[in-house]
Amino acid sequence: MPIFNYIQPYLSRRVYPLLLLGVASGLPLALTGGTLQAWATVENVSLKEIGFLTLVGAAYTFKFLWAPFIDRFVPPFMGRRRGWMAIAQIALGITIGCMSLFSPSDNLFILALLATAVAFLSATQDIAFDAYSAEVLQPEERAAGAAIRTLGYRIGMIVSGGLALVIASVWLGWANMYLLMGLLMFGFAVLTWLAPEPDATRVQPPRNIYDAFTVPFQEFFSRPEAWSILALIVFYKLGDAFAGALSTTFLIRGAGFSPEVVGSVNKILAVIATILGALVGGSIMGKLGLYRSLMFFGIMQAVSNLAYWVVAITPQSIPVMALAVGLENLCGGLGTAAFVALLMALCHQQFTATQFALLSALSSVGRVFLAGPLTPPLVEAFGWPGFFVFTVFIALPGLLLLWYRRKELSRLDQPQQADEVGPETDEADLPVASR
Repeated sequence: MPIFNYIQPYLSRRVYPLLLLGVASGLPLALTGGTLQAWATVENVSLKEIGFLTLVGAAYTFKFLWAPFIDRFVPPFMGRRRGWMAIAQIALGITIGCMSLFSPSDNLFILALLATAVAFLSATQDIAFDAYSAEVLQPEERAAGAAIRTLGYRIGMIVSGGLALVIASVWLGWANMYLLMGLLMFGFAVLTWLAPEPDATRVQPPRNIYDAFTVPFQEFFSRPEAWSILALIVFYKLGDAFAGALSTTFLIRGAGFSPEVVGSVNKILAVIATILGALVGGSIMGKLGLYRSLMFFGIMQAVSNLAYWVVAITPQSIPVMALAVGLENLCGGLGTAAFVALLMALCHQQFTATQFALLSALSSVGRVFLAGPLTPPLVEAFGWPGFFVFTVFIALPGLLLLWYRRKELSRLDQPQQADEVGPETDEADLPVASR
């Protein structure tokens, strides 16, 4: 049946576990981002301090610096990838729980330090999970795997974002909500133990620390298109990053909605839109190919920012706000699914953790170092409506770079020609130090 053909890739024993592991990967991000913003906003922390609070996510940008250790060393349990995932998840449970002991109004600095530690541990979990995803999947499962892990990641963000706001505002309070999120991370460590182990014969660890730190970068930067691809990765989701940097603060303070309303809308519509975005994205990628999917979804990401512009210029309306949140999550799910598939395709199998960490870290440069600090002055200069229109133009350089490298990206869909762009390079073509 045609419908079963779309569903079948998601039923693989190597694909469906990525859903819950993706939730574990996405859960900590909002706890140091939008949810922490909401907590600080409710406790009347200044907009400037809230904006710079986003700098705690710098670990996501620099995670390639310690990714070689994840490539080189193997924990004494659960294998090279799952072992590191479990270690990070247990440490996250402890650290997130410690965040419940402080508040933004009284101990913002201590809370920021703990949030930075959470970001570091979360980035470490991401390093191992990204490598695990790329190694456990067969080539024909890449689109479905990218979609299902994107779905899981965004569900994790929604659980610790929209749902967390409802839990904190209505039921448990902010401190107990953070404690609950910490306990969830211990449960994910159990799920990691139950997940299948990648085929050990497909990926061999580097022979020594020197190889682990040098050869992955030598291999990637030896590619002719390396620098323009890196620029594409930085700029592809930049408009989306600016639009979402202070979206929670905008909805609460700028548009006047209560935290309970914002959380409820995120909990319901965002989940539905994310599921549709990720699953439909995986199916569409199989038909359109990687380049056309990236372009189509990238345009949708840019245009969807105007939904917040509509919220900003329209009298307070829950249906309008809900439609904007749903559209943003739908387009975000589509774009992220294609973007993750791109990162997988660009990685050489021998250096998955380090190269994926480098590429995914670069994708957070705009969110951490540009969107967070620059959004407050842009909002003050243009106002919320003008700011969201401006974010559409911020997205254009990424789309232009995507078009510029269309031939190389199109070849990533053709395994027989993959060695021309790098990820499937034979051992003889690698730098001498790796042989």
